[in-house]
Amino acid sequence: MRWLATSQLGATWWQYVVLFLAVTASWAGVPVIGSVAMGAAGVAASQGRLNLLAVIVVATAAGELGGLLGYAIGLRWGREIMEHPGARQASRQHLVEKGERAYARWGRLAVFFTPAIISGTARMRHGQFVIWNLLAAFLFAVAVGLSSYGLGRIATGHWSGLDFGALTLGLITGVGTTVVLHRRRRTRGRSLA
Repeated sequence: MRWLATSQLGATWWQYVVLFLAVTASWAGVPVIGSVAMGAAGVAASQGRLNLLAVIVVATAAGELGGLLGYAIGLRWGREIMEHPGARQASRQHLVEKGERAYARWGRLAVFFTPAIISGTARMRHGQFVIWNLLAAFLFAVAVGLSSYGLGRIATGHWSGLDFGALTLGLITGVGTTVVLHRRRRTRGRSLA
């Protein structure tokens, strides 16, 4: 399978390191950078410069590590950071309140849409966080990696049914995860009412 192999150009190790660092930083709390790096890596894989399977594995591991770092920061210093006086104090406090409401309402599923620092600040059990964060990181890597790979192949006009299937699977993973979470939220919301 073409998308499992690296082309003759060969990928250098530093591209995977950059991907790992960007996704780790993103999951630890730096916004946007991880999604951009993951999308770029998926497109690079579509052009044979990176191995798509390696991209997904690296991004999943980085998401787990970054999430654990964010969780640890939130557990240890979350309240201090969020309540620290300053220009954005009110917005940080609002974020904590929203996060705590999300955990009260959604339980473990809140990991999918709240920053890891909020998971630590809300005192989610560590063992549960490790498992749910890994699942969230994997689904993120599959959704973004396969979608950007498929789009890259189609945009260059060098695509096959397998490439279209990768795009479709990536989109289904992303949209499916969102739909499941939304339905779960509505069901759980009705049971709490």
